[in-house]
Amino acid sequence: MKSFKKHMMFLMGVLVISSCSEDDKISNQVVVDTTRGAVIRTITIDPNSFDIFNSESQWTITAEYQDITDGTLLSDIEVFLNFVDNTEQNGTTTAVETKLTTIEGSTFTSGPNGLPRTTFSIGYGEALNALGVPNDSDSVSGGDQINIRLVVNLTDGRSFTDVDATGNVSGGSFFSSPYNYRANIVCPPTVPTAGEWSIEMQDSFGDGWNNASLAVTIDGETTTFTFNDGAAASFTFDVPAGTSVISIIFSAGDFDEEVTAQITSANGNEVIDLEPSPPVGVELLDYCLDNL
Repeated sequence: MKSFKKHMMFLMGVLVISSCSEDDKISNQVVVDTTRGAVIRTITIDPNSFDIFNSESQWTITAEYQDITDGTLLSDIEVFLNFVDNTEQNGTTTAVETKLTTIEGSTFTSGPNGLPRTTFSIGYGEALNALGVPNDSDSVSGGDQINIRLVVNLTDGRSFTDVDATGNVSGGSFFSSPYNYRANIVCPPTVPTAGEWSIEMQDSFGDGWNNASLAVTIDGETTTFTFNDGAAASFTFDVPAGTSVISIIFSAGDFDEEVTAQITSANGNEVIDLEPSPPVGVELLDYCLDNL
């Protein structure tokens, strides 16, 4: 029996040694076959949007490059653009992804981490011109976007872009390297016409707005308008000269399906035509119309 046990222990030892040797071969092969990539880490994006009214507005990114050699493999970064049409009311605008520029690795400077950094900007008008998209309301609306894609080229001939990045590289981790960005096209508040504005309010049942109201905010100062009896009411308010921002928001009452309203600017434009059951708590003025 003792002899049998010794033989079994010997055989098991051989199997273990053989197994470990095979695992070591596989591990060594994985290490040999593994290559290291490169990332272009997002440090800041400010601003992350374009002003639809200003062709000179800029989208600006500060980015940091890293590879296994701490940056010496960087050749250049190519910047590609495309147009994203998110608004259907003015038709569909299409464009083909277009290369905007190449940022040479030699223009990067050493950042706080000892890695190459760069800051570069893209102009709104410059982007639309490169894409062949007219800068007009028939082609572009607030809510559309410019897609910005980066391609990192290395001196050894390899390239990396968004399709090469896994979630732990592209996401909100330390690497934060999506290679791909969406810059929003926004309509910031436009300066309102100074003078007397008017509000016409109606209630289809004839018993007032039942606790619903309109809040008009002028440079941070808010006045609330409503009426508690009857089928209609009229109000006026003054927008002082030098006003920067006006905002108008609806607050719900008990029977919002009965309420309607119209608001006219001092320039004579009807800037709001409120239908029954208005949206609650959101900006009613459409700054993209630039008609205030």
